[in-house]
Amino acid sequence: MTSSSASRGRWTFLSNHGHALVFLAKHDDPRVRDVAEGVGITERAAQSILSDLAEAGYVTVTRVGRRNHYALNPELPLRHPHEADHTVGELLAVFGDASDG
Repeated sequence: MTSSSASRGRWTFLSNHGHALVFLAKHDDPRVRDVAEGVGITERAAQSILSDLAEAGYVTVTRVGRRNHYALNPELPLRHPHEADHTVGELLAVFGDASDG
């Protein structure tokens, strides 16, 4: 592995919160375990991220039987002041429609 390819593996442009949003947009009815595996984090971290997203209104959690259903709110603005004039939906559009996944 070259030094440039080694440094590429240490960080990404999206946070784990962003990766979770993209995962939710592309997968129908995932479990916390699915989100964790898709993002590459622990189930505990995934649960914490989903709680953060729900508390901030980016995700609505509905209990369906024994499972949770996660619905995205694409109209909310991104959180960083430099991107606040863009919505979550705009970010997700970069990665393709949910029906693509």
